[in-house]
Amino acid sequence: MAQVRARQQDGVLVLRNEDLDPDRSKPEFLRDLIEDLHWFGLSWQEGPDCGGPFAPYSQSERRKLYVEGFLNLWRHGLIYACQCSRRDVQTATQAPHGADDEPVYPGTCRERAELKPISEKYLPSLIARDRREAQRAAAKFNWRFRVPDGETIEFNDGGLGRQRFIAGRDFGDFVLWRHDDVPSYQLAVTMDDALMKMTEVVRGADLLVSTARQLLLYRALGFAPPEFFHCELMTDTHGVRLAKRHDSLSLRALRAAGKAPEELRRDW
Repeated sequence: MAQVRARQQDGVLVLRNEDLDPDRSKPEFLRDLIEDLHWFGLSWQEGPDCGGPFAPYSQSERRKLYVEGFLNLWRHGLIYACQCSRRDVQTATQAPHGADDEPVYPGTCRERAELKPISEKYLPSLIARDRREAQRAAAKFNWRFRVPDGETIEFNDGGLGRQRFIAGRDFGDFVLWRHDDVPSYQLAVTMDDALMKMTEVVRGADLLVSTARQLLLYRALGFAPPEFFHCELMTDTHGVRLAKRHDSLSLRALRAAGKAPEELRRDW
């Protein structure tokens, strides 16, 4: 759909390699990704394989930019350190909202942070001279963005119409920087979309709530947000959305099984 939308608007399609997690990213994964997408029939004008005016297009090479965004939010008191584990959050609060996979954070560490701001020495290694030492110091903390409880976040989605979410009810304070010293998806894609001057973001409907979070980040960072176009998710024969764990329906597996790209595009 992203390629269709770009062509309809005589626009530029961008391929971005979201390889932030070092434990899940290898050079061969990017090579396979590019090969499979080209085989399927997709083409892009900017990306890690062809460059472009806003390079680099791999997130692992854009860390300095995420550092700047993090420090901007920290200096304005919009984030705080959180010692809660994912299990702590899941047992203390309600289930994730809809298709979203992040529970609404109950604010356990928010009040604690207001009473006693954390020392600078516990900031992630992003500003430390000795990265190893800082990683040890910061290993106990995730950093969360403080959402304005009760504020209504609305946007007009090009694919699914008017959307409305309430901060603190539909989503809570969300992770901005992980305890293992990795920027969160929310921070990275917001910074990238803004700095790469994206005019429209096309993605699955499971990320509608993430869009509400990111709209708060756009505002906090002083960026104008792009337009959004969310698509209904592709599902298997049982109505379950396709995911990375469903390897039998990956492009590589379908290609190995002798499927033709034309047939797949028609069916999908």
